[in-house]
Amino acid sequence: MQTLKAALVAAIAFVALVVSLLPGLAEENRSLALTISLDGAIGPASASYVKDALVKAGERRAEIVILRLNTPGGLTTSMREIISDVLASPVPVVGYVAPSGAHAASAGTYILYATHIAAMAPGTNIGAATPVQIGGPIPGLPGGTPDKDGKDKKDGDRQPEPKDAMIAKATNDAVAFIRSLAELRSRNADWAEKAVREAATLSANGALETNVIDLIARDPAELLRKVDGRVVEVASGKAQRLATKDAVVETIDPGWISRFLAVITDPNVAFILLMVGIYGLIFEFMSPGAIAPGVVGTICLLLGLYALNLLPINYAGLALTLVGIALLAFEAFNPTVVIGLGGVIAFVLGAVMLFRVEAPGYRLSWWLIAVVTATLIGFVVVVLGSLQRARRGPVRVGAQAMRGLSAEVLDWSENEGHVFAHGERWQARGAETFKPGEMVEIANIVDLTLVVRRAPVPSGEGGTS
Repeated sequence: MQTLKAALVAAIAFVALVVSLLPGLAEENRSLALTISLDGAIGPASASYVKDALVKAGERRAEIVILRLNTPGGLTTSMREIISDVLASPVPVVGYVAPSGAHAASAGTYILYATHIAAMAPGTNIGAATPVQIGGPIPGLPGGTPDKDGKDKKDGDRQPEPKDAMIAKATNDAVAFIRSLAELRSRNADWAEKAVREAATLSANGALETNVIDLIARDPAELLRKVDGRVVEVASGKAQRLATKDAVVETIDPGWISRFLAVITDPNVAFILLMVGIYGLIFEFMSPGAIAPGVVGTICLLLGLYALNLLPINYAGLALTLVGIALLAFEAFNPTVVIGLGGVIAFVLGAVMLFRVEAPGYRLSWWLIAVVTATLIGFVVVVLGSLQRARRGPVRVGAQAMRGLSAEVLDWSENEGHVFAHGERWQARGAETFKPGEMVEIANIVDLTLVVRRAPVPSGEGGTS
C-alpha cells in the first residue's frame, strides 16, 4: 500500500508539472510578429529605427515584421535607406497603412511598394509621390484643368509641362525607382508612375482594386489571419510560407539613439543648436575664462553640425549664414553700419537657402529665422551701445585715469616723497614742499612716479568775511 500511494503521488505530481509547462511550450512554439511604427515625417531617425528593428527581428527569428505607416513623406535619402533595409531583410516585411485615417504619402508610397506584402486599413489613403524641390512647381502635374464633368481637357488644350532639366531628371529617376519596386513585388507599375508624375492618390478600396496593395485589414489580428499561408520571396531568393494565424505580436520601440536623432535632426532644432554654439563661443572669446559659455557652445555647435551633416543642406546657404554672423560680429566691434547691414542680409539669405529640399516635416520655420535674426541684431545693438557709452564715459584705467585724483602725502623731503592714492603707496615728486597728511592733486605720471601739485582751493573758500 505504501508503494502504491507513493506511485500515485508521483503520477499526480508529474501530470501537474506537464500541465503547468504546456502553456509555456505552446507559447514558445507560436510564431513571432514584430511591429515597427513610422509616424510622422521620415528622416534619419526613422531609418536608424527601421534598421535596428529589422536586425533584431532577424536575431529573434521572427515570422514577419509589420511595418505600420502613417506618414506625409520625408527625406529621399532616409526613404532609400529604409527600402534598402526592407529589400535585404531575411524576415518578410508587411507594410500596413493604419490606423483608419492614416496615410502613406510621398516617401510612404515607395516604402509600401517595397514591402513583401502591402496592406491598408479602411479609411486610409496612399499616393502623391511626386518629388518636390524648393523654388519650383511640382514636376509633371497636368497642365489642363478639369471640366464640369471632372474630366481633363484634351491634350491640345493643356498647358506645356515644365521643361526644367533638374525637375525632369528627379521625376524620371523617381518613376524608374518606384516602377522597379512595383515589378519586383508584382504590383501596379502604371499607377505607381501616375502617383509620381501626377501626384495621384487612392483610397484603400481603390488601391486593392487596382492591384496596388494585396489586402485590407481592420487591425493587426485580422492582418495576421489574412497573410497566414501566403508565400513570399525573401532577400535570399528563398520562398517562405507564412504561418501567422496565432502569432504573438510584440512592438519594437525606437532606442535612445533613434529618439535622440529624431530631436536633433529637426531642422529648427539643428539651426538653434548651431546658433547657440556660435553665441557661446563668441561670449567665451569676449570674456576669456568664463568656461561655461565655451563648453556649452562647443557641445551645441558640434551637435548642430552633426545634425546638419545628416540633413540635405545647401553648403552655399551654410557659408552665407556663417559669413553673416562673422560680419555682424565685426560690426559690433568696428561700427560701420554697411557691414552690419550686409551681415543681416547674408544671414537671412543663408538661413533661407540652408536646406536643399522642403520635405514634409523638414522645413525651417520662418518665425525661427525672424527671431534668430532679431536676436542677432539686438546683440549687435547692445554691444554698439556699450561701446558708445564706454567711449563717452571717463577713463577708468591707465595714467589718464589717475590725472586729477586726490592723494594724501605720507612723507616729503624737499621736492620728493611718498603719497597714498588709488589705494596704493606711490613715489611722488613736485615743485612745491608739502607736509605729511596734506591733500594734493595728481598732475601726471612719469615712469611710475606721480607728479603732484597743490590741490586748488574750492571756489567760495578762502575769502574774507
